[in-house]
Amino acid sequence: MESIFHEKQEGSLCAQHCLNNLLQGEYFSPVELSSIAHQLDEEERMRMAEGGVTSEDYRTFLQQPSGNMDDSGFFSIQVISNALKVWGLELILFNSPEYQRLRVDPINERSFICNYKEHWFTVRKLGKQWFNLNSLLTGPELISDTYLALFLAQLQQEGYSIFVVKGDLPDCEADQLLQMIRVQQMHRPKLIGEELAQLKEQSVLKADLERVLDANDGSGMLEEDEEDLQRALALSRQDIAMEDEEADLRRAIQLSMQGSSRNISQDTPQTSSTNLTSEELRKRREAYFEKQQQQKIDPPGQLSYPCERPTTSSEGLRNDQGDGMSEEDMLQAAVTMSLETVKNNLKAEGKK
Repeated sequence: MESIFHEKQEGSLCAQHCLNNLLQGEYFSPVELSSIAHQLDEEERMRMAEGGVTSEDYRTFLQQPSGNMDDSGFFSIQVISNALKVWGLELILFNSPEYQRLRVDPINERSFICNYKEHWFTVRKLGKQWFNLNSLLTGPELISDTYLALFLAQLQQEGYSIFVVKGDLPDCEADQLLQMIRVQQMHRPKLIGEELAQLKEQSVLKADLERVLDANDGSGMLEEDEEDLQRALALSRQDIAMEDEEADLRRAIQLSMQGSSRNISQDTPQTSSTNLTSEELRKRREAYFEKQQQQKIDPPGQLSYPCERPTTSSEGLRNDQGDGMSEEDMLQAAVTMSLETVKNNLKAEGKK
């Protein structure tokens, strides 16, 4: 579709774009259309003067702004119609009784000019295909023959006035080329407003990204974020592991106390195991293991020498690790001793 001439919207010059897209070239400029508008204004003034230059209607007419153009670049249907007369072209209202009586199929026409409020655009046949040449679009929009009538009906329903362009349009390259080939359109052109909004959004996002990257030394920001995330996950897993380990430790202590309660009760008064503190548990373990070791060293009939007794497991751990042993380490040592006790008891019962 590169051969199709398509002027895009600038300001409110849609009448100029409509005419040039219809004629397929830069045929009219704002200056030329303004000249036509001034000529129409002068003709209207002369007609009003015929009723008397001193009349109230004439003075009111002079005070009113031009109805054929304004400072924004808008031009009236009279300006467009007069501009087309230069090329021997005439505009007929599409839904007028005179045209409807002709019962002409829209696909048999050559072009239409559509107007809604202050916007004008062209629908034209180039070669054997129809195109919407609206200047508000980013490019020409292909319209199938079957959709053309529906498209015009939809425009009328939305309030558009549609004019049929009668007469021979000037020759153009696009029309000659499209007589030989047919084009296909994969993607509908967007409205210029949509494209500008999308480009603006992309520009804002790009600027924000560049500011963030500059403030964080580019890709270093992503690496730092990744490291922070990994550290947070590691700490979370560590906390969970510590909680599980502490829970296992408490369960092991409780089970070991239940398993060795019979042996402890033979040497010490009964005390509820659930009320024992870690220090009491340690002392009882020391007393028990001290007696066990003493019996192994001093068989019946021999004297014992308490001053030369071997060091218990608990004392050995304290001597190796120093007086700064934490409560967690002490609990771990107690678990180890308790497991040893349960193991010995099970062996003894097995022999019996």
